[in-house]
Amino acid sequence: MPIKVHSISLGCPKNRVDTEHLLGSLHQMGGGIVAVEEPDEADLIFINTCGFIAPAVEESVQTILECASAAGEGAGKRPLLAAAGCMVSRYLGQIEEGLPEVDLWLPLNAKERWPAIILKAMGMEAEYSPARLLSTGPSFAYLKICEGCGHNCSFCTIPSIRGPLSSLPQEAIVNDAREMIAQGVPELVVVAQDVTAYGRDRDEKNGLLHLLEKLIPLDGLQRLRLMYLYPAGLTDELLSFLRDAGEPFVPYFDIPVQHSHQGILSAMGRPFARDPRRALDKVRSYIPEAALRTSIIVGFPGETEEHFSHLLNFIEQTRFHHLGVFAYQAEDGTPAAEFADRVPEDVALARRERVMELQAEISREMLEEYAGQRLDIVVDEVSPEWPGLHVGRTWFQAPEVDGVTYLSGPGVQPGIVARAEIVETKTYDLVALADQPED
Repeated sequence: MPIKVHSISLGCPKNRVDTEHLLGSLHQMGGGIVAVEEPDEADLIFINTCGFIAPAVEESVQTILECASAAGEGAGKRPLLAAAGCMVSRYLGQIEEGLPEVDLWLPLNAKERWPAIILKAMGMEAEYSPARLLSTGPSFAYLKICEGCGHNCSFCTIPSIRGPLSSLPQEAIVNDAREMIAQGVPELVVVAQDVTAYGRDRDEKNGLLHLLEKLIPLDGLQRLRLMYLYPAGLTDELLSFLRDAGEPFVPYFDIPVQHSHQGILSAMGRPFARDPRRALDKVRSYIPEAALRTSIIVGFPGETEEHFSHLLNFIEQTRFHHLGVFAYQAEDGTPAAEFADRVPEDVALARRERVMELQAEISREMLEEYAGQRLDIVVDEVSPEWPGLHVGRTWFQAPEVDGVTYLSGPGVQPGIVARAEIVETKTYDLVALADQPED
C-alpha cells in the first residue's frame, strides 16, 4: 500500500531538491507514495527545515508545531513526524528536548540514509534506490550542482551547516537534467551556494563552463538559467562562452553582491571585496542585454550613513532588473555576530525600506520598456485568484524570487511555452495576451 506523505520544504531551492530526492527514493523503496494535503491524513509528515537565519529557524519550529497539532486532531493512528535539514544539523543536541513532537531527527550528514531511516521507523526495510519526484510543477525544475560552500563570509552560517564545497559528479548532474527534461520540464534552473565554484574543490579549471557544454545541447531543453553567480567567478572565459552559447541559455545573471562599499564588503569577508561594478560592467560588456539580479544586506555592523548613501547611488546607477534586500541579523557562531558598531534594528529596517522604494521605481521603469513586445512565456500555473488567468515568466523572471507575467489567451496551460504580447506593465509584474495557436 502506498505511503501517504505530507511534505513541506522550507528555505532555499537546494533544500527543495533534497526533499524531491527523498520523496523519489521513498516512492521507489516503499512501494509508492501518495501526497496528501492535510497532516492528519498522512502516514508520514516530512519537514525539511531551514536554519540559515533566526527567522527561518523560527518558521521551521512553528511549522513542526503546527503539523504536530494538526496531525493529533485525526481519529486514526498518529503519523510519523520527521524533521530534516539545516535547522536540524545546526541545532542537533539542543532542540530535541524542546520538540518531543518529532519522532525522527534527520541531519544533513545522513542525507543518503534518510529514506532507509524513515522506512525502518515505519516497520519497512528496503535497499537504497535513488530517484526524484518533482514538486515544482510542470514548468521548471531545480538542478543542484554543488553541496556546501568554500567561502568564509563573516555573516553566513552555510559552511558550518552544510560543510565545505563539494561539487556533484558531472555525469550525475547531466543524468538528473535528462530525467527532468524527459518529464516535459521546459526550464532548468541551476543552483548551488556559488554556481561559479563548480569543480573548484577538484582543482578543475573552468568547471562550470565544461558542465554547461554538456547541459546546453540536451534535446528538449528550452531554458537554462543560472542562479547564485559570485562576482569573482565571472571570468572572461565563462562570459565569452555564455555570450556565444545561444539558446537554451538565457542571459539572466543572479549576482549576490551584498553591498557596494569596499569597507563593508571587506568586513563581510566577501570573496570579491573590490568594487562590484567591475564584475557587473564586465557582464554587460560581453552581454549588453543581460538581466541582472542581486541581493543586498543593509545594517551590517559598521555601516554608516556614508556607506548607505554609497549603496543607494550604486543601485540607482546599476539598475538591476531584480533586487532582494535584507536587514542584517547577527547569527550565533558567525564572526560578524561579535563585531562592534552594531546598527540599531530600526535604522537597518528603515534603510531596507529606502532600498525597496528605490528598487520599486527602477523596476517599474524597466518593465515599461517591454510594453508591446512579444516574448516567450513559460506557464507555471493557473492563477489561484483569477479563473481563466495563468501565471508565467519571461526569460528575465526567475521562479519563486522575481515578479511574474499574468497570461491569458487560447491554448494556455501549465508547462507550455507560449508566445505572447506584453499588454500592461506594473511595478514588478507584467500582463500578457497569448498569440492564437497555429493550425
